[in-house]
Amino acid sequence: MIFCVEDDVSIRDLMIYALGTSGHEARGFNDGIELFEALSQENDLPELIMLDIMLPGEDGMEILKKLKANPQTSDIPVIMATAKGTEFDKVIGLDTGADDYLTKPFGMMEMIARVNAVLRRFGKPTDTDDVIEIGEISINVDTHMVTVDGENVALTLKEFELLQLLMRHPEHVFSRGKLLSDVWGISYAGETRTVDVHIGTLRTKLEPYGKYIETVRGVGYRFRY
Repeated sequence: MIFCVEDDVSIRDLMIYALGTSGHEARGFNDGIELFEALSQENDLPELIMLDIMLPGEDGMEILKKLKANPQTSDIPVIMATAKGTEFDKVIGLDTGADDYLTKPFGMMEMIARVNAVLRRFGKPTDTDDVIEIGEISINVDTHMVTVDGENVALTLKEFELLQLLMRHPEHVFSRGKLLSDVWGISYAGETRTVDVHIGTLRTKLEPYGKYIETVRGVGYRFRY
């Protein structure tokens, strides 16, 4: 079960619908009062909480502090959402105990990808681990098949593993060294050119959607839809 705390009814309903169609159960709440009432009455705590910052009454930051201060709810992963998108909000939220961040307006596929990534990080199984879909690109992890606009795209093993890693963590910036370590299992800095070459061929094969793999100058790469 995933709890969505969002005072905009249309956004909340869309989140619940998207989570439901992706294999997750979800419930929506308008504010912190409704959330804490549900937490006090539920026998089973939610697997994850989606928490908007700008809420009536207590804002999301105050609610997050209460969740992390309570031993019964402190281990529940929390993804914060805000229309502000300022670096200050992100730093404060993460320092307070948030596990990930979404900046409004965000796409539902990005939300699902981040939810699944956080659940995996906490060792919670998801029904959609075998399929990752963002925009026009779909990865089936079990069959090692990638489709773009419904058409199969042939990737090498390392290209597949690179794309899978980037799409599991959209917006996250990976250094070349981190990609080299996670995909190739090596950490020799002088070999990072290997990453650049594979990113180049991957972009070519994903055309016109290779643009989703962005270069972050001086750092590395990220997947941004």
